[in-house]
Formats: sequence, structure tokens, C-alpha cells
Amino acid sequence: MQYLDILQDTLSIKILSMGEYTLHLGMLMAAIVTMLAAYWISRIIRKSLGRYAERSQNNQAQIYTINRVIHYVILVLAFLMGSSFLGLSFDKLAIVVGALGVGIGFGLQNIVNNFVSGIIILFDRSIKMGDFIELESGTFGEVKEISIRSTMIRTGENVDILVPNSEFINGRVTNWTLEEDVRRFRIPFSVAYGTDKELVKRCVLDSALKIHHTLTGKSRDPQVLMTGFGESSLDFSLLVWVKAESVKRPALLTSDYLWALDDTFREFNIEVPFPQRDVHIKQK
Repeated sequence: MQYLDILQDTLSIKILSMGEYTLHLGMLMAAIVTMLAAYWISRIIRKSLGRYAERSQNNQAQIYTINRVIHYVILVLAFLMGSSFLGLSFDKLAIVVGALGVGIGFGLQNIVNNFVSGIIILFDRSIKMGDFIELESGTFGEVKEISIRSTMIRTGENVDILVPNSEFINGRVTNWTLEEDVRRFRIPFSVAYGTDKELVKRCVLDSALKIHHTLTGKSRDPQVLMTGFGESSLDFSLLVWVKAESVKRPALLTSDYLWALDDTFREFNIEVPFPQRDVHIKQK
């Protein structure tokens, strides 16, 4: 009983007293324990869902959204419970919310804007985990994480870029893998005037079919289009549908096709043009 009395006296120690409100040590400890317990519960749930997502490749984006929503809900509930342990009633919370509103007016607009934008991104599903996107600023890469303040994009160079969530809402975003994960790429090339166009078409198509990125069938066979007459060349484009895993590596993909075209042109003695100038000197 002596130990219980000591514990009760310790928890009854006053930490703060303002008017009618008094904060005791026990109230503060209860609030802290509640927040810590909520954090660990959220962490356990998120880890469990993460392991399930690794086994379920088709539902990773949905599971990630559920994961984040559960995390936010647990934190909000923990905040409300912690507030009750601290003796803050709803009318006092309204005062706190009002103070936060004043803070938002004085400089927290960006934080709130990014938070709301993050919630919109999670539920709107126009951008999901694993999507390959391109921003108006020129940044492009794979979406790896959507958090409260920002979204992490991993580029082809394995560089992680944190982009504020509001940029996805206010700017133009190109999502290369929104509905389908296969895409058609356009590979431009040119040959010299006088080259046999049918030979060029046949050689280019044969080369494209040998590259592992290329898809065929279902109206997705490679095509060669003549696009114009250049200053010193006949201009063409190779249109190819590529596999899902290749869409996220556009630079490597383009290099592979250009490399194969150059080898083919050398094999069949097809000339790649370069600018030439004829200088005529007139003598008077």
C-alpha cells in the first residue's frame, strides 16, 4: 500500500496551472503512453500490410492507400484520447483549433495545402505507388512513397526526389502508367536521299523485332512511318509498343533501339545523312 500511495502522490504532482485548468503528471504520462501505443499499433499494422503487399503484386497500390489511411485514423484517435487524458474538452479543443487557424493564416498555408493535397492524392488514385510520372518541371521517375507533406519519386539514376504534394494538384502531371502499363514509343531516325525506302522499312522492322523491349500482336506490331523531307535527309519514325518494365527506363530503351538501327544501317550500307554545304565561288 505504501508503494501505491507513493505512486499516487507522484502522479498527482502539478505540472501546470492556468486559471481553472491544472495539469498533473499522471495526465501527461497517460497522454504520452496513448500516443506511443498508437504509434506502435500503427507500425505493426503497416508492417503486416506491407508484407501482404509484397505477396500480392496486383494490389500494392490499394494496400498502400489503406495502410496510410489506417495510420492517419489511428493518430487522430490517439490525439483525441490524449486530449481527453489531458483534460481538454471539446470547447477547449475548439480554442486550440482557432489558434491553429490563426497560425495557418500567418504561415502554415503550405503545410496544410500539402497535407490536404496528400489526402486527395491517396483517394483520387490518379497517382499511385509504382506509377511512372513526369512533372511540368521535367522531373520524372517512379512513385515510391506518398506521405503527409510530400511524394517521393525515384529517378532512373536511383535519386530520390521529394516533391510537395501541392505540385501534383496545381500543376500538370503526365502519368505514363495510369490505366495501362504498356506504352508506344516513337524513335525518330533519318537516312540519306536516294536510299531505298522499302529496304529501310524492312531492315528497321527486323531490328525492332529482335529487341526484347518490343511487343507484338493485338495491333501492337512495330511500324515505320515516313515523317518528312529534311534539309539533307528522308525522315522516319519507328513506332514500337514496349513491355511494362521497359516503360520506366525511357533513356535506356531509346538507346537500345538507336544502337540496333545503327548496326543495321552499317550492315546494309544505308547512309545516315549529315549536314553538307556546297560552296560555289564565282569569278568575275
